Amino acid sequence: MDLAAAITAGGASRRFGADKARHLWQGRTLLEHVAGSLEMCSPKLLIAPPGKYDLPSWRTIPDGRPGEGPLAGLESALSEVPGWLAFAAVDLPHLTPLFWQLLARQRCHHALAVCPLDHDGRPQPLAALYHANLLPAVSRLLDSGERRLREVLTASETCFLPWPALADLGASLFHNVNYPADAP
Repeated sequence: MDLAAAITAGGASRRFGADKARHLWQGRTLLEHVAGSLEMCSPKLLIAPPGKYDLPSWRTIPDGRPGEGPLAGLESALSEVPGWLAFAAVDLPHLTPLFWQLLARQRCHHALAVCPLDHDGRPQPLAALYHANLLPAVSRLLDSGERRLREVLTASETCFLPWPALADLGASLFHNVNYPADAP
């Protein structure tokens, strides 16, 4: 598949109370689960402090604006790739290779982002595709003080993948692990 991949794992995990990327589930860490869903991508980028995680075949890149959230992580990743990027949060362990394939099929010639919608019709920008040509818009958002990743969806043309196209992947597809009680 002609996609680069990036996992944002630079957060402090304050709500979780421990490093959630290292939380074990079914014998693997949450980071390994998300990475497994993106194995078919190349190159593979992990946005995290240097030396924090060891993930074979993934290149760690620093967050260019530490502490500024996933939008800043997206900026760092987009600056490393020439085309489409599959961008995922480390706390979405139910993502699958099929999910990314379905999303990739939604790429439109006029759009710079492809974002899935959950069962309530809400965009899920922490599991989406972004094109490198979005980098200037992402940088402008950050420079203006914006930190919400979902704002990038309004900064350019976005194709949305509706929930019915994803429903067979299960209701927990976008289950986000923020607190220990959320952990699978």
